[in-house]
Amino acid sequence: MASKHKRKLEDLSVDEFLVSGFESDGDDSDAEGEENVQQNGKEENVPAETIPKKKGKASEHKEQLSRLQAKDPEFYKFLKANDKKLLNFDDTDSSEEDEEEDKYHTLPAELEEANSDEEEQASAAKSKKSESIPVTEKMIAEWKAALRAEPSQRLFREVTQAFKGAVATTKGDSVDQCRYVVSDSAVFNALVVFCIRDIPVALQRMLDLKSFEKEDQKKLILPSSSKRWQKNMLDIRMYLSGLIQLLSSLTQFTVVAAVLRHINQMVPYYLCLSKQCRVLVKHLVKQWSTGEETVRVLAFLALSKICRHKQDIYLSVILKQMYIAYVQNCKFTSPNTLPLISFMQRTLSEMYALDTQVSYQHGFIYIRQLAIHLRNAMTMKKKETYQSVYNWQYMHCLYLWCRVLSTLQPSEVLEPLIYPLCQVILGCVKLVPIARYYPLRMHCVRALTLLSASTRTFAPVLPFLLEILQQEDFNKRPGRMSAKPINFDVILKLSKTNLQEKAFKDGLIEQIYDLMLEYFHTQACTIGFPELALPSIIQLKAFLKECKVANYCKQIRQLMEKIQENCNHITSRRQRATFGVADAVAVAAWEKQTREEGTPLTKYYSQWKKLREKEIQMEISGKERMMDLNLPEINRKLVHEKKKDQKEFKGLFESDSEDDEADPVLKLKGKAGEGGSDEDDAELEVLLDLSDDEDDGGEEGGEEDLDDDDEASGSKERGPKKLSSAALQEIAEGDADMVEDLELSDQD
Repeated sequence: MASKHKRKLEDLSVDEFLVSGFESDGDDSDAEGEENVQQNGKEENVPAETIPKKKGKASEHKEQLSRLQAKDPEFYKFLKANDKKLLNFDDTDSSEEDEEEDKYHTLPAELEEANSDEEEQASAAKSKKSESIPVTEKMIAEWKAALRAEPSQRLFREVTQAFKGAVATTKGDSVDQCRYVVSDSAVFNALVVFCIRDIPVALQRMLDLKSFEKEDQKKLILPSSSKRWQKNMLDIRMYLSGLIQLLSSLTQFTVVAAVLRHINQMVPYYLCLSKQCRVLVKHLVKQWSTGEETVRVLAFLALSKICRHKQDIYLSVILKQMYIAYVQNCKFTSPNTLPLISFMQRTLSEMYALDTQVSYQHGFIYIRQLAIHLRNAMTMKKKETYQSVYNWQYMHCLYLWCRVLSTLQPSEVLEPLIYPLCQVILGCVKLVPIARYYPLRMHCVRALTLLSASTRTFAPVLPFLLEILQQEDFNKRPGRMSAKPINFDVILKLSKTNLQEKAFKDGLIEQIYDLMLEYFHTQACTIGFPELALPSIIQLKAFLKECKVANYCKQIRQLMEKIQENCNHITSRRQRATFGVADAVAVAAWEKQTREEGTPLTKYYSQWKKLREKEIQMEISGKERMMDLNLPEINRKLVHEKKKDQKEFKGLFESDSEDDEADPVLKLKGKAGEGGSDEDDAELEVLLDLSDDEDDGGEEGGEEDLDDDDEASGSKERGPKKLSSAALQEIAEGDADMVEDLELSDQD
């Protein structure tokens, strides 16, 4: 039982460790005997003097060393030579050491039963829950009257505690820690409306702040400048945190808009509390990028207010978060999402306009990132790397930076970013120059046009459009007809089926017309417009000579005439100029005057733009969605089925004849041959026009439909069916009224 009297190893000194070690090596029988004696003495009531006393450690150790000297004198000499301290020790026995040893090993007679943590928490929760006060409409009315009369710190604390309890119910949090409990929806609405309406005015009165902005300086006065700020800071912080939690839990956009209006009023208080302001910024960016239209605008106003008044702290952080949110929400594009993406582009451009130095740093990093993706796609030439460039996020990022640079021009700080951005866009167009990616080329051309117009920088846009006129064979009949036109604004790639449709070439001509007109409009007032337009006029004339489709030629000819008309106007004005080409100041003044007076192309573009915007609004509003509906089809009976029915029910079809299946054009031709009136001739011309259009459409629509009709009719002839002599005679006779009219016309 020697181990019972050991101390912890870390509490022993070197001497004590050696003593305990030697003690453990001794015989345990003596210790057991002593224990038995002690137990027997206690049981038999033996006097304590008769029981032998337990030896101390020092005496036991001395006896062991004497035995060691007798048994192994060489080892004893070694210890004496190397460790004298071990041999020269105090041989007095200390009972205090034994008492200290005993107190480490004695156990209490009875163990106390302790309550578990769960029981403590449950009891504490019950006590707190019993202390919670339910909020009623009467209490809210009293708070409202008192707060409007004379706001105080104690009253404001009660209102914030009640607001905290109301907000805790929105996310299902525990309301046990709240002083007030809101369980009724009517009370919740009344409390939130009360806070939104009355808290801002009450805080201004309580902190003695007349106005946040000085009229002469337009500088924000922070509430932390008030002498009473420190006393009310904790309550204000609690209220602002509750507002953020309420904003994150709401789903109905009308309520979110009301809370955001209130947050706009509370922005000065958020600026005094950095932690709450950072959390607010995250929620505002989320609402700016994903909310409804009104919610987006209100969130942007709050972000702009934060950046304007603490630009050095929050501008860079907010710009980074807004850019990331913009990229995340541009992954998919449709006619419904295009206005939202455009809104994010414009508002983000305004945020970048607050500080051009910060905008240059962000623009340099993100444009370089786009260039790296493009370089990897050009060098590796794999499908994955191509997809990293040919996607909506990449396109919208290019368009965003074109808009930012065009909005902030002229700017010496951002001017170095124009050239690399143009090179990235041109490389994106040349990466996969095939017909399937013509829509993506149109988007890049539109971005370059925007950048070139605002920065007065030449960008080679026209070659990419004129190249399409050379590569595509517009005289070739399309393989199939399409149910609806192709919307190039919401696609990046065409399928193989789209390339065979008639709508593909129709949309291609329209896109070329629109983009060339927009680009020439941006350069219409420049003094070098005739030289810029000359190569395009030559290629457009060559296209008109080769193209045989009247609709395509009509659009291209109209565009070419407007360009030539503008060239003649600029040439006539240049002939009256009295300065040279090297005089840049005079050239700029001449172009400014020309822009103010207007040119034929600018006047035509303004009219065309109004009509184009109306068409876009109609597309967004969904008036053309009737094309997507599955309208019922009318299945006409085939010829052999009709004849079979006539044979089976011959008595019911006495009035029917073969002329029911005859072409109405031939009917009118027969009437006209018999001497029809002028009205018949007019009706004949209309039907002939319609039939010609249908024939053209059938030819352009492909041979599949025609083959199906031939198989159904059982004949290979594509022209109108021939009528029998009896049918022609019956047509010639006509009705009685028609005969009278014909006779009167003959007499005339």
